[in-house]
Amino acid sequence: MDRDIRVGDGGRHVGARIGTTTTRNNKATRVSQPRAVRRRVLMYALGFPGAYEDHPWDEDVAKVGSKIFVFLGIEDSQEPAMTVKLRESREQALSVPGAAPTGYGLGRAGWVTVPFGERTPPLPVLKDWVEESYRVVAPKRLVAELDEHAPVIRDRRRRPA
Repeated sequence: MDRDIRVGDGGRHVGARIGTTTTRNNKATRVSQPRAVRRRVLMYALGFPGAYEDHPWDEDVAKVGSKIFVFLGIEDSQEPAMTVKLRESREQALSVPGAAPTGYGLGRAGWVTVPFGERTPPLPVLKDWVEESYRVVAPKRLVAELDEHAPVIRDRRRRPA
């Protein structure tokens, strides 16, 4: 059974279902290219103020300052996933089939690992979670910068697929 997910879109909320993405025709389709989704999530994350890519432990991560806000694992992983730090959306993310609190004690601090696959939420939901993680981890001055330029940044990032 699919579960409803709320997708933030500039203050409006659009209903979506886990395990589907929306095409231009508003037809729901399964996520068939998890590596492409992973790439798009990384590119989105790198668009935030002060964000950059790093490779600790030979994994791809997005950082702001010295802090990681998105773990994306190894590019050629057999089970691609993202790990984000969530406060408001934690339970929602954990409702994704296969999602779990992150190991090594990170789950207690709000980190959730969400797999990319057939049951992945739509890309706008993943982007919302990346933004939430950024806001939790980033310095207040960079969050303020994001809020100051939010319409421009969001318009640039939320291009139709």
